[in-house]
Amino acid sequence: MDAIRKIESEHLRLDIPQFKAGDTVKVHQRIIEGEKERIQVFQGVVLRVQRGTLDSTFTVRKVSDGVGVERIYPMNSPFIERVEVLAEGKVRRGRIYYLRQRKGKAARIKTKNQWD
Repeated sequence: MDAIRKIESEHLRLDIPQFKAGDTVKVHQRIIEGEKERIQVFQGVVLRVQRGTLDSTFTVRKVSDGVGVERIYPMNSPFIERVEVLAEGKVRRGRIYYLRQRKGKAARIKTKNQWD
């Protein structure tokens, strides 16, 4: 088991900040198209964070032109340039799938105050 943990520790990313479901994040992802490379930003609310070692993922949801778009990102992916936490959400659950049925103002999440 020590050999497996050693190999896993070489691939773990330590520069990803801590965040949880309900937080608003900006994910900067490297996109390679042919010979060109660019950074694409995806900003939305974290629906869930699946913990683990190398197989940990997080799901981000945004509404674009009235259509909900979700992306699942591997936490330790080399294609993720960086993740910025913009706001901490005030939610009571670890997975907030109920946002999928909500529209407009009902789909908003309250932000955490510094006193909470």
